[in-house]
Amino acid sequence: MSNIGTLFTIQKYGPSHRNMWNQFVANAKNATFLFHRDFMEYHQDRFQDASLLVFKKNKLVALLPANRTGNQVVSHQGLSYGGLVLSTKMKLQDTLLAFKALLIFLDADGVGTLQLKLLPTIYHSYPSDEINYLLFLLKATQTRVDVSATIASTNRLKIQGNRIEGVKKAEKQGLTIDETTDFTSFWNEILIPNLAARHDAKPVHTLEEISLLASRFPKNVRQFNVLRSGVIVAGATMFVTKQVAHVQYISANAAKQQLGSLDFLFHYLITEAFADLPYFDFGVSNENQGRQVNEGLQYWKECFGARSMVHHFYEIETAKHELLDAVFI
Repeated sequence: MSNIGTLFTIQKYGPSHRNMWNQFVANAKNATFLFHRDFMEYHQDRFQDASLLVFKKNKLVALLPANRTGNQVVSHQGLSYGGLVLSTKMKLQDTLLAFKALLIFLDADGVGTLQLKLLPTIYHSYPSDEINYLLFLLKATQTRVDVSATIASTNRLKIQGNRIEGVKKAEKQGLTIDETTDFTSFWNEILIPNLAARHDAKPVHTLEEISLLASRFPKNVRQFNVLRSGVIVAGATMFVTKQVAHVQYISANAAKQQLGSLDFLFHYLITEAFADLPYFDFGVSNENQGRQVNEGLQYWKECFGARSMVHHFYEIETAKHELLDAVFI
């Protein structure tokens, strides 16, 4: 345990914190269901959990979802994003002191660097960029930037004609869309074969894992399939939060151009299924650790009216916590 005076203390996460952690996540201003322990721990055997809780006089005010690799603590590698999770009541000065206490704790625990992949701002339920300012003060190194394609639903751009043509193809072919709780056909008939053939890769989640997560978070993990005469031809797996409908997986069979299956599906998801959410996020089109973009994939997303939003990755030397001294005048 570490403290700044007697004001802020840090504790390593343990099973006794579980309910407290989950309740805090449910009410934080910059958190999603991915930070719930039922999500974080579905693959706990793969990571050495190093999550931290920050208390101000015995009251929980911040969380750090993380795991440890050697002398580094990193934003949990089993999650798409991380950062410092904050109470809505946290003001800038307390956030600075809390983060300083966290860095002092890590430094004393033999952790040389902290790596953060920040939660994109579209997921914030209230302004929460305190950490961005602190990273500037700490002279943190930006190690990676991914670019995502996002639609702002309240000011949605018109979907381009080439995508509407695809929708019309699908309608002529009699395609239908089915929301289902069974991920089997999409995983086994579409997603796994496509990833293996095109990228020599596998989905991040196995069929068993995505099914488990959907059973734990039925309102958040949702599957939409495109059918032709009852046979699956395309699909998308959505991770849905309070602010964002995020596309976790997209895939279709080889006839997608002739059928217009993906145009048909995403026109429906954007204009009907998730039209009421503030943001629709297609996810990143990056390769090579953010240094390259799949041009065709990015173009396809942008034709639906999506525009660029970035995910920031940083590395902080924990010993530099003194740079947070004497900030306020």
